[in-house]
Amino acid sequence: MQDFNPVLPLAVAFSGGADSTALLLACTEKWPNQVVAWHVNHGLQDAAAAFETHCSTVCEQLRVPLRIQKVDAKHGSGQSPEEAARLARYKAFDALALVDSAQVAIKSVAIAQHADDQVETLLLALSRGAGLPGLSGMPTHWQRSGLDFYRPLLSVSSPDIRRWLAQRGAAFVEDPTNREQRFTRNRIRAQLLPVLETVFPHYRDTFGRSASHAAQAQALLNEVAVQDGLQVGDPGDKGLRIKSLQLLSRARQANALRYWLKSSFQVIPSAAQLAELLDQLAACTTRGHRIHIKVAHGFALRRGEFLTWYNP
Repeated sequence: MQDFNPVLPLAVAFSGGADSTALLLACTEKWPNQVVAWHVNHGLQDAAAAFETHCSTVCEQLRVPLRIQKVDAKHGSGQSPEEAARLARYKAFDALALVDSAQVAIKSVAIAQHADDQVETLLLALSRGAGLPGLSGMPTHWQRSGLDFYRPLLSVSSPDIRRWLAQRGAAFVEDPTNREQRFTRNRIRAQLLPVLETVFPHYRDTFGRSASHAAQAQALLNEVAVQDGLQVGDPGDKGLRIKSLQLLSRARQANALRYWLKSSFQVIPSAAQLAELLDQLAACTTRGHRIHIKVAHGFALRRGEFLTWYNP
């Protein structure tokens, strides 16, 4: 928190749990009268109403304005509950920012994810065979919808947060879903983290450093992809010039394609799809060679001398 200096006023995402309670207390102490609490009611459990009531009580005691946004966070087919809740939460933040824009003009938003959350994220990424973007973990700062988002507790452990709250006698709520072993993240927290604590006592710090190294490496790859994109891309947005792509090494082709698909279409290809696309680019030596490959929810397609992507 010492290095956390956002542009004020600041909104704190406040669930009423231990982590967000500690963050709200620390921020209100550091910046009195400059903090607003944002509570998102996901409506996914019976305790949601009680959580909202608790948040109202805490904010009244702290004399902190509270904004509440109810959302429908039910997950759809093929979507994880965690992903559905995350998307719903950020939509709620967009709505809350609009509400506050006429009053306090929120510039920054603080979220209470901590070092244990970062470790869980990295372990999940490893289990899925993620590349550098996944192994970079959660960033400490990013921008979205004109707001600056921060995670100022990413280097603080969950036990330290709870000890700090206990010293202050601060009340918080416990989310009963955190104990449900059907969620992979909860199993990691309950079963793997205690073992890591025994074998590698400083695992939070070392995992955090690894995530930072991965993020730096990914940033460098993005810079290379931008430079390559200037060489292989078409100023008229027709796509990527296939002959220019073929002049790059396979690794740089893959990097350029991943960056182009994500930055232009918000699409992330699977490893198998990207490998097939690279094979087809290598084989594309005649005018009549056809490329039409499924990539995410659309298709990569050859149109003349260009490679493009479309969603049917």
